[in-house]
Amino acid sequence: MFGDMMGMMNKLKEAQAKVEATKKRLDTVTIEETSSDQLLSVTITANRKIKNISVADELLEDKEQLEDYLVLTINKAIEKATKINEDELAAVAKEGMPNIPGMDMFK
Repeated sequence: MFGDMMGMMNKLKEAQAKVEATKKRLDTVTIEETSSDQLLSVTITANRKIKNISVADELLEDKEQLEDYLVLTINKAIEKATKINEDELAAVAKEGMPNIPGMDMFK
């Protein structure tokens, strides 16, 4: 019984280390989202940190339009980054989970 418990604990520690390594790697994965007319682009990491925003000069003339573009484009980038982040972390977590009866969380 203790051997099984120790094995499970070791697997959980390994899984935790893999999750942490994946989080670090996701800092290097970038997503670029561009507005449909190419006037604004946002670069964001898979950990949802904005790295760059590029704005065409013509958007600088209309504050309200620029704000709308920023909200729409940043939200799209965050959605894509969140999907990548969640998919990657779920795969690592599922891979590292010990087989504990009654714990079918990742089906």
